[in-house]
Amino acid sequence: MTKKQTKKVYFASDFHLGAPNDEASLIREKRIVSWLESIRHDAEEIFLVGDIFDFWFEYKRAIPKGFIRLQGKIAEITDSGIPIHIFTGNHDMWIFDYLPKELGVNLYREPIERTFFGKKYFIGHGDGLGPGDRGYKMLKKIFASRFCQWCFARLHPNFGIWLAQKSSKTSRAKTGKDDEVFLGNENEWLVQFCKEKLETIYFDYFIFGHRHLPLKIEVGENSTYFNLGEWINYDTYLEVSDKSVELKTWK
Repeated sequence: MTKKQTKKVYFASDFHLGAPNDEASLIREKRIVSWLESIRHDAEEIFLVGDIFDFWFEYKRAIPKGFIRLQGKIAEITDSGIPIHIFTGNHDMWIFDYLPKELGVNLYREPIERTFFGKKYFIGHGDGLGPGDRGYKMLKKIFASRFCQWCFARLHPNFGIWLAQKSSKTSRAKTGKDDEVFLGNENEWLVQFCKEKLETIYFDYFIFGHRHLPLKIEVGENSTYFNLGEWINYDTYLEVSDKSVELKTWK
């Protein structure tokens, strides 16, 4: 009799497909697809926690060109019965119903709470959480408004997508620069958010993306914050089993 294989839950974020250019994005996309294929044999669930695309907007009858390898692999995995959960990030908040309908994923716009192997998890992209960054928080409200989305949808896709790509050309993902540094617990907004959250409700683990640094930080007694990093410089992901919670690098 063969030993029953323990199922695992996987987390990754900040693929930023489309950045910094088509050629580099395609290489990264193939790497991500290889990672997804490698984990599907023991994956109970897979969470892709925001900024999968460096830009995404769904028109009523059009979506951004490209990323077909990732979309096909996601559909293949969900068709096999493995749930894939996708969070919108600050770069792809204009994902609407295409991915859920066509690829069978579960879509989230806000953080969620889940329990795995008896432990409580708080999961979200991480943008707009914690103190500070008031300018972005206001901008996020504008971009998330139906009126703003309606206005952008009036633009022809050729112009609208070009305009969005032009405006984000200086972003971290577009430049590809590995210049993120840890600011210290007192200056990391997500660390502060975790600590404030723990004052009212306990979680064993907090899992975020957005920060672009692979991080493991103790934020309370027996409570840990993981940041998933990104796939332009780090290729990191989180593997959760009944025995461990481990930040790993795909090679």
